[in-house]
Amino acid sequence: MVYGYGNRIAFIDLTKGKVKIRKPKESILKEYIGGKGLGARLLYDMLPPKIDPLSPSNILIFAVGPLTGTGAPASARGVIVTKSPATWTFNDSNGGGFFTSYMKLAGYDALVFLGRAEKLSYVYIDHDGKIHIRDATHISGYGVYATEDTLKDEVGDKDAKVASIGPAGENLVKIAGVVVDKHHIHARGGSGAVMGSKNLKAVVVSADKNNPRYELAYPDEFNEFNRRYIKEKIFSEEYSWAKDGGTPVIVQWSNEAGLFPTKNFQDGVFDGWEDISAEILKSYRTSKAACYRCTIACRNLVKIRHEKFGEVFIDGPEYETIAMVGGSTGLGDFKAIVSLNALLDDMGMDSISAGNIIGYVMELYEKGYISKDDLGGLEAKWGDPDVEHELVKMIAYRRGFGDIMAEGVKGIASYIGGDSYKFAIEVKGLEYPAYDPRGSYSMALAYATSDRGACHLRAWSIVEEAFGDKDPYIVEGKAEIVIRLQDLNAIKWSMVWCDFLAINYEDMSTYLRLATGWDLKPEELRYRGEKIWNLIRLFNLREGFTRRDDYAPYRILHEPLKSGPAKDKVIGVDNFNKMLDEYYRLRGWNKDGVPLKKTLRRLRLSKDYKRVWHPLN
Repeated sequence: MVYGYGNRIAFIDLTKGKVKIRKPKESILKEYIGGKGLGARLLYDMLPPKIDPLSPSNILIFAVGPLTGTGAPASARGVIVTKSPATWTFNDSNGGGFFTSYMKLAGYDALVFLGRAEKLSYVYIDHDGKIHIRDATHISGYGVYATEDTLKDEVGDKDAKVASIGPAGENLVKIAGVVVDKHHIHARGGSGAVMGSKNLKAVVVSADKNNPRYELAYPDEFNEFNRRYIKEKIFSEEYSWAKDGGTPVIVQWSNEAGLFPTKNFQDGVFDGWEDISAEILKSYRTSKAACYRCTIACRNLVKIRHEKFGEVFIDGPEYETIAMVGGSTGLGDFKAIVSLNALLDDMGMDSISAGNIIGYVMELYEKGYISKDDLGGLEAKWGDPDVEHELVKMIAYRRGFGDIMAEGVKGIASYIGGDSYKFAIEVKGLEYPAYDPRGSYSMALAYATSDRGACHLRAWSIVEEAFGDKDPYIVEGKAEIVIRLQDLNAIKWSMVWCDFLAINYEDMSTYLRLATGWDLKPEELRYRGEKIWNLIRLFNLREGFTRRDDYAPYRILHEPLKSGPAKDKVIGVDNFNKMLDEYYRLRGWNKDGVPLKKTLRRLRLSKDYKRVWHPLN
């Protein structure tokens, strides 16, 4: 037995309707830890190159780590790993709430879904840890809310936790996510579409919180260290933002820095941002909340009554939703944003990509690339919540032009043609999130080099730049920041911790030793983060990705911002290439973004390189 783990990986063959339980090797766990790292290792080893992500051959992995659900702050996390249908890259999406902690309580380190069920199905893990594959045809087309309520009743456990897809996932919408606890979503990259392609509607877990199916190596020492860490760090001023407003406080920070995405990234300052700020949220907040055993408690439970959309209760909205569904579409009505957030959750869709897509469609409409006839009679004018609601539904059900929108911004631009690519704000097919790099240059590099396409969470370098003390408008030194954060986050998401926990390698090392008994030094953890990042780079190279895929959008490189502190700022092609060249050099990759042989030898990945396909071979 390996302490800190359930010591079980379930391989669930949906085609054959069979389940096999295997014990993971301690050597694999020690090298890749769990979560992102374990998922990356499994996906790399099991998935054939170049397969269609929506074919039965793709693999869908739910994975947790040695810290998941232990009571360590911000550890109620897990990841979903697959090949993305939006980007065709490696994809892992991190999520909180209660579901992943219950999966760990039930004694599973990973659930690996193979094949495709003959009919719509759901998987149930009962109180004894036994896995059942059950018929879900009676809930076909259900939204996430009704799905969760129905399945809890069906398994006879009101405390069961559910991960499910809505209509967007069933309809293979490429921005579909997997929603847990109704309001937490493994959002980015289309894992919900992969789940839908497997005819898998939901995963339901029952577990005994008082009898977890894992053991810690040093439980008394773990609890003592954890109490001290929480008291000294989590209850310090450093986390006051989370306990007060949560992520919506970033609305003010982004506007003050001039990088808040406004009308499809045409500008970086949103007039009337105060109307969608954290202070407005507080007036509708019913209480604060936390994920399973988390002491940060950043969540906001909000209730509104809208004259058109009725009474809505959600866990949120987070900054990204406010910015992308609000600012990026020109919508300054907080209650309308809340109602859209609820609709997106119920449909099972990523609010970042949805807001980006809708903002793009509104600009296409404004510039005459599409008409209201293309949109079924809708006039896609900026800031119209009724139009946004209809567009969300069109995407979720692939209705009319929604069938094109469901392919993402890159798919729309390909369909429209002409100069429409110049304001399609994406990387590798994944839509930009809510930080305009023209106000924080390192974010352009972070988005470009992210393993899954445009992602702010791989390296939230803005915290040291526009939100910190470094000059945001120079390119020197930015590659080092991005690499350092990418490697750190790779190991954080393997343990698995939340992004909001600003933990260092020393404290991670202590937590891991007390949970597992392994005495891995801080430098050994940093090494593993770098190794995981490079393994995933090999995965993407095997899929055919090269330097040409590590790009920044035309608008970000060529068009200056119109107003605010970053007015007239534009990154430029030369500056971007300087950052990318420096990034590759520091990574130990060649000019085309391929790891050098000496880098792979140092990271013990040489054998994996031999299994890579890329154009330079």
